[in-house]
Order: sequence, then C-alpha cells, then structure tokens
Amino acid sequence: MTLRVTDLDVTRGGVPVLDAVSFALEPGHALVLRGPNGAGKTTLLRTVAGLQPAAAGQIDGAEDRIAYAGHADGLKSMLSVAENLTFWAAVFGTTDIAPAIAAFDLVPLQDRLAGTLSAGQKRRLGLARLMVSGRPIWVLDEPTVSLDAASVTLFAQAITRHLEQGGSALMATHIDLGLVQAQVLDITPFRASPRSRAADEAFL
Repeated sequence: MTLRVTDLDVTRGGVPVLDAVSFALEPGHALVLRGPNGAGKTTLLRTVAGLQPAAAGQIDGAEDRIAYAGHADGLKSMLSVAENLTFWAAVFGTTDIAPAIAAFDLVPLQDRLAGTLSAGQKRRLGLARLMVSGRPIWVLDEPTVSLDAASVTLFAQAITRHLEQGGSALMATHIDLGLVQAQVLDITPFRASPRSRAADEAFL
C-alpha cells in the first residue's frame, strides 16, 4: 500500500513550519528529505509517524504500518542487546530477532548491557529495532548519526533488503546511501511564509 501525504501543514510549538506538503511513497522505494537545518524535516517525519498532529492535510496508508527511529535510540540500559530486541519484538507482536542481530553485526554484543555500549553500538541496536517491528514503512530521522563508515554500510544494506522485500523508507539524511530505489524531496519550497509565522508567534 502506498503512503500518501496530501497538502500537509505542520507546526512546531504552534508556529507554522511547512505548508501543503504532498508526496507519495510506493512500496519498494525510499524518499529522502533534504533541506537546511531547521527547515522542518524532523517535524514532518514526526507528523507522518503520528507522533504529533498535522495542522491540516491528510495522511493515507500509515495506520499501524510505520516504525519510527528518531534521535533517541529507545533502549533500556539495564537490558542486554538481545533482551532489548526481544522486548521490542514483543511490543510489535513478532518473535524472531536473529536477522536483526546479524544485519547490524550485534552477535558479539548480544549479551552486553545496552548501557555499556558505545554511541555507535547503541545506534546500531536502535536501528535494529526497525527489523523486529515487522512494519513495512520505516521513518528515519538522521539514522546514520554516530555510525562509522562500516556501520553506515550495514545500515544501507539493511535498507536495501527492506526495499527489495516490498518495504519503504522515508528519511532525513545528508549521507548518500547509494540506494537506487531512492528519490529526493527538497522541502524548502514548502516552508511556511514569514507572514504566517509572525502571525502565529504573536499569539504564543
């Protein structure tokens, strides 16, 4: 099923950020958001993922189909790597964590407490949560932060397999992951006008 966003208006702290954003994300494809810092990429991703309400517009095809990975890794520090993934698998109603552990090279770390991992290792574990979700749409905000070159490659391979299996991905990243199925959406043209921003700020 296609994820379709139509004339979406998003706000941050009550202030308009983006107006009339529209796009369609087909199964098997990735859409990469581009734009300057502060342009609203994170706000758009959070809105599409259902973490905050849209000011206007429509999102179709997202219901119970999205797994979101933002700046926080969503880990329980006193659980091991394997226990963290088992926990998230149970949340999403799945059971098999082995492919996620292998895909992100976590086999040597699976018995380590998450709180003892390096920033890059925590990031790999956080991204591995996507694979145990069983959800077809991955929404990712700067997923390669804290990853070294080898780990970025592992992530790119995981995304590629996900797309090949009919999944899709919506992400904000400045790194070229070499995804042949990826398109780019520059959100700069959708930035809310200064006039509308000023009008709302007067009431904050």
